[in-house]
Amino acid sequence: MLKNKLPIDPKKLLRNKRVIEEIGRHKWLESEIAGYDIGFEAAAEDWLKNHAAAWVAYHMSHPKTAGKRSK
Repeated sequence: MLKNKLPIDPKKLLRNKRVIEEIGRHKWLESEIAGYDIGFEAAAEDWLKNHAAAWVAYHMSHPKTAGKRSK
């Protein structure tokens, strides 16, 4: 499956501010579903496993989203 095959090192991804923001949103959503705070580590592990490849494919391949956000 493509989900687990990241074209970039997960440690490098976790240094990206936008990735941390995405994981924060993911943590909030998954915590709401679970009914308790799942914690950043669990959210990061789940996001990297299930969503990172699609995020990288979209955000790293589109010129408008690859750099800083425009204001």
